[in-house]
Amino acid sequence: MSAVIEVQNLRKKYGDVVAVDDVSLTVEQGEIFGILGPDGAGKSTTVECIEGLRKRDGGTIRVLGFDPYAERAEITRRLDVRLQDGTTSDRLQVAEALTLYSSFYRDPADWHVLVDSLGLNSGATTGSGELSCDQKQRLSMALALVGNPQVAVLDEITTGLDPHARRETWDTIETVRASGVTILLVTHLMEEAERLCDRVALLNKGRVAAVDTPSGLIQRIRDHHRITFLPSLPLHDDLLTRLPGVTGVTRKDERVTVTATTDVLHPVLSELAHHGIVPEGLRVERVPLEDALLALTAADPGES
Repeated sequence: MSAVIEVQNLRKKYGDVVAVDDVSLTVEQGEIFGILGPDGAGKSTTVECIEGLRKRDGGTIRVLGFDPYAERAEITRRLDVRLQDGTTSDRLQVAEALTLYSSFYRDPADWHVLVDSLGLNSGATTGSGELSCDQKQRLSMALALVGNPQVAVLDEITTGLDPHARRETWDTIETVRASGVTILLVTHLMEEAERLCDRVALLNKGRVAAVDTPSGLIQRIRDHHRITFLPSLPLHDDLLTRLPGVTGVTRKDERVTVTATTDVLHPVLSELAHHGIVPEGLRVERVPLEDALLALTAADPGES
């Protein structure tokens, strides 16, 4: 794969406030790359600099080999930005909207094919304002693709959707990626990043806390294995805390939770069996991405 977006040592200030400080990341061709972080982390500023909407104060950015700010016209032809509720006038029919957007480009895609591939056939003559939330997002994706972009920036586009519509939108995003479009996804939804992203950049206080796969982020926190169960007999914590890899034993009501740095399921089961204890309702869990992000952002930026 080759790099589509290259950001090196990006810096951006607003007056005396440093919004982005020494951010570096690379997005490879064909991947879905997520940008995550808490409010005020610098996500929006970073993406706006990548889009060429803001002039950076330091560092370099290349999108498809172009400087997005200095060569804005070239970037506009190759990159499309989709925002939450970023469709079009409610009065326009789906077909009218796509015909209009097609006229903006020198070599547009066949919007009839887009309508078919994105499942919008039944609503082609429907006003945009009459579409369901899911259909509006499908239309937004069709508008993003009608210009044949090489890169699509999707900024919080599932915020406010109900769970069903959100998952339908995720399916659509995967369809877009399958068409060959590289996607930069800005989201605060951990489940969304874990479902869609090949890699993510976690921003915190204007700096990069980590760049990794979602599973890689999970592996970075110490207690990433959890085993919970209800013991059939009284259990002393030290029976399990002495096992290699176990970092703690906690209790809530009568359930026991074992945390560990490695997979300790078999040693735990063996120890319980040796003392005649049956682990009822046994559940093995991995730490969700949200917990990993909270753990990483709790540290100072740059430590991870």
